[in-house]
Amino acid sequence: MPAAGAVPVSLAEIARIAGVGRAAVSNWRRRHDSFPSRIGGTDVSPQFSLSEVEQWLRDNGKLHDVTGREFLWPRFEALGSRDASGLAVAEAARRMRSPRKRSTLAELSDGARDLAGEAARLGRIEGPRETFEFLLQRWLDTHVRQLSTTPAQLASLMVRIALGARLGQGAGGLTVFDPACGTGHLPVAAAQEYTGPGLTLVGCERDPALAALATARLGFVAEGRTGVRTEIATADALRADPFAGLRADIALCNPPFNERDWGYEELATDQRWAHGLPPRTEPELAWVQHLLTHLRPGGAAVAVLPPAVASRRAGRRIRGSLLRTGMLRAVVALPPGCAQPHSVSLQLWVLRAAPDGPASTAQNVLLLDANRLAKSGAREQGPEWGPLTDFVLSAVSQLDVPEGELPDGAVRVPLLDLLDDDVDVTPGRHISAGAPSGVELAASWTELTGALGQLTALTQHLSKLSLSAGGARTTVTVGDLVKAGALTLRAGQQPAATTASPHETDLALLTVPDLLRDGTPGTRVAPEAAGTVAEEGDVVVAGVVRAFRAWVHEGPPMALGPQLYALRVEPARLNAHFLAGCLRAPSNGRQAGTHASSSSRVDIRRLHVLQLPLEEQAGYAEVFRRLTSFRHLLRGADVLGEQLADDISDRLAAGGLTAGR
Repeated sequence: MPAAGAVPVSLAEIARIAGVGRAAVSNWRRRHDSFPSRIGGTDVSPQFSLSEVEQWLRDNGKLHDVTGREFLWPRFEALGSRDASGLAVAEAARRMRSPRKRSTLAELSDGARDLAGEAARLGRIEGPRETFEFLLQRWLDTHVRQLSTTPAQLASLMVRIALGARLGQGAGGLTVFDPACGTGHLPVAAAQEYTGPGLTLVGCERDPALAALATARLGFVAEGRTGVRTEIATADALRADPFAGLRADIALCNPPFNERDWGYEELATDQRWAHGLPPRTEPELAWVQHLLTHLRPGGAAVAVLPPAVASRRAGRRIRGSLLRTGMLRAVVALPPGCAQPHSVSLQLWVLRAAPDGPASTAQNVLLLDANRLAKSGAREQGPEWGPLTDFVLSAVSQLDVPEGELPDGAVRVPLLDLLDDDVDVTPGRHISAGAPSGVELAASWTELTGALGQLTALTQHLSKLSLSAGGARTTVTVGDLVKAGALTLRAGQQPAATTASPHETDLALLTVPDLLRDGTPGTRVAPEAAGTVAEEGDVVVAGVVRAFRAWVHEGPPMALGPQLYALRVEPARLNAHFLAGCLRAPSNGRQAGTHASSSSRVDIRRLHVLQLPLEEQAGYAEVFRRLTSFRHLLRGADVLGEQLADDISDRLAAGGLTAGR
């Protein structure tokens, strides 16, 4: 158990404080007897005393350009609960801005108040806004699995859509409303995107800690600009709307998903349900109608919704009413990874209140499918934000242009085609999937031609190699190299828990099943839960016959699962690419296999490596590199060629051959 009063920190936190990788901290612990002893945690995830770590880092010259904020955060985390630390951060921000104003947060303990005061004093030295943003981000990172936030890129896109979709603006400037604002990501994005005169940011959040943090965050926004007014209410916006009379120019919302207890019984006769009482299973449609009641005539709203809202039969009557009244103007299907839950293709609904005066009812709805803009070959890593933003804004700019040209992936669908028995507004149901444009086909042909050209060059080079039968050279096993200190060998481990929703601090976790699919890590793991981590330049080996391979890892650190191994060479004695090339020889894996079947394991220590001087290894390493490139180009050309053949077959089957060709 930690000593009374001791603030515990993990290896990952120590690494962040010192500005190094976790492996460096592990090396310090192993090499220096003076490194602080463990006070808690487990052997896999040990904890140390913050004060002892700080003293050791200072005594050993390990702190470079480290601010006091780095040592401050672990003390907030040590407060215990999410709410306690969140409210303390909010109180620290309040004291930084208004030290004489009395706090209204009665939930704070004496220790939390003292810590908030200390943080405020540090903030006035190191910068109030920078200190608050640092503490807020650490709080969000620590509790990422308990929170659903809107990524900055998505928040910016939503604001720009709403600003472009609204008709006119209120006389007092722009009023922005978010009824489920969390820590204020969407209102902050609105302040960043809107540069005109007069800005009112109004939000509502039922979680007191989140509301307090949003208030603090928007306070700094208002402090840095003239004509900005902010107000955050702590309330359940659906059950007890604190802004019933508000009419906003734009409304933005990333509401809680799939909540059955949203107030169905007590709100059955609420006047907000102009398009119909939302079914118990459709809370998202309650939020949609809530947004519409808070828009001034011509105002626009953008909401993040799960894809099922566009097609569930329970909500078809409300969807039909939204279409008939012209309030649902566009639906955007986003690539997976844009926001939590990251595995789902979420949607943006663009809504607009009817303007004052006579106005023609919309005859169509704009549907956009942006799934093709996911990062190529990536899972759970989000979209290509630049192309996605350009695509969506380009299409939405044609919202009120009946005959305007739309980019590929966007269509205008007549209301008559949507107002059927299903009233399904899922973009993918109305847009031909996988139909590349002529420009995209031309780019694919160019890419294939380039790959074939590189293959030809490699073929000519590799075919001219002078190769003997081999056998004259002596070899040494990996086990011998480990004993000689030429490399270190670490076995992968199954982590205690993986991450369902990716976070920027999490590590990709590579497993043998991933290698048997496409080689892309399918899950992620928190750094403190990762066992063996492959760093850039390590040789990674799969120790099972059916997936046997070896390669030099390039890129960010990656956690390794069972039956995967990381080999770190001593550069003065071994070339990593030479080692990987020798290890991945198929005959090497077969000889080191424990059984004859494809499911047998490979004894990594029994794998053989040529025994060559370092300077001679370089020549072999270069040829091994070329062979690796040869394999990758072959696979890539095969996939690209098959896709091109399929695309052209679809065009031909649809009668797309131009006359005379």
